[in-house]
Amino acid sequence: MLAWFEHLFVQYGALAVALGAGLEGEAAVTAGGFLAHRGLIDLRLAILSAFLGSFAVDQLLFLVARFQRGRPFIRRARARPAFARALGMIERQPTLFCVVFRFLYGLRIAGPLAVGVSGVPVRRFVILNALSAILWATTFSYLGFRFGAAVTAQVGAFVTGRPLLVTGIILAASVSILLIVRHKALHSHREANPPDP
Repeated sequence: MLAWFEHLFVQYGALAVALGAGLEGEAAVTAGGFLAHRGLIDLRLAILSAFLGSFAVDQLLFLVARFQRGRPFIRRARARPAFARALGMIERQPTLFCVVFRFLYGLRIAGPLAVGVSGVPVRRFVILNALSAILWATTFSYLGFRFGAAVTAQVGAFVTGRPLLVTGIILAASVSILLIVRHKALHSHREANPPDP
């Protein structure tokens, strides 16, 4: 059974990293780096997959916002505080924002949508989106790879022969940490911005 799961990771790990990078974010890309450390996928393939997934989704969001501004999805996004925050940053530093929005909490979706409704030219966003996606994919893939090395050094024999168990634990820990951080940030935001009576 374990061999079957390992085969699945070898066959579809890159696709999982690409989808995870586009839909979830850092935890999926970090897990891809960890899988690369375990030898289940090539690190370069993990980085490429993370780049492609992230680039494609953010480019799509940008284009939808640019050419379909009247859609309900875009109108709802524009009403959120993260969107206003993103637009303010774009007005001050449009090029810098296009490169760093992936690294800023709460702007993963709002960022490319806000850039799409702004005056940033399509060609410029394509170039900056590609640069940002490769920096982001490389950073988080290497973090996962180095984390895998640290785990292996600490728990050596236990990890050997149990890549799926360890990957599951890492994914669960990553998602748990991410959820805790998001919950705390949302709680802080609600305290700072109470609803109108």
